[in-house]
Amino acid sequence: MARVTVEDCIDKVENRFDLVLLASHRARMISSGAQITIDRDNDKNPVVSLREIAETTVSPGDLKEDLIHSLQKYVEVDEPEPEVPLIGAGGADSDDAEVVTSDRMTEEELLKGLEGLAPPEEVPEEDAE
Repeated sequence: MARVTVEDCIDKVENRFDLVLLASHRARMISSGAQITIDRDNDKNPVVSLREIAETTVSPGDLKEDLIHSLQKYVEVDEPEPEVPLIGAGGADSDDAEVVTSDRMTEEELLKGLEGLAPPEEVPEEDAE
């Protein structure tokens, strides 16, 4: 029975390795209490999971996504960053809110400014003796 089921599943899943991963994940889900979508017919969980995949009552794509999520240790959630008001800008309620503008600096202006930040020359210490 299982050999016929595997041959039926090959057209639903790309290769046998993926089929084994998905069917074993589904069998574990059934063992942990998930509802089966076909009649059991006195079959064990791996055979039931293969029959579900063959009859497309369970989507292989959904099984693959569920398998990936079950193996992830850290799930990164994309959350928008909160908007921080600019320093010096008044609240939206205030009548005298100032418009804050930012100045652009060219590369030449930046280099001139950095030249002015050269460290001071070291002055040798005089001996106290």
